[in-house]
Amino acid sequence: MAKPDFTTLDDITRKLAESLPREWKKAGEDVEARFRQVLEAQLAKLDLVTREEFEIQKRVLERSREKLEQLEKKLAEND
Repeated sequence: MAKPDFTTLDDITRKLAESLPREWKKAGEDVEARFRQVLEAQLAKLDLVTREEFEIQKRVLERSREKLEQLEKKLAEND
């Protein structure tokens, strides 16, 4: 299972904290830390892949599609 991108997680956490009402912002770092804990816990439950793994599988699929198209073209020429 993939680990979350902590830079993105930090951005999301910061944006959530910034969106809080002014009274709540006084809790500042505590709220931000709690948001991060909740996000990490929920993301850990998801079956995610890294961007790198996704891109690799995307390239494999593209190559497979190209080969399939070539085979279909050869079959059509032989008919």
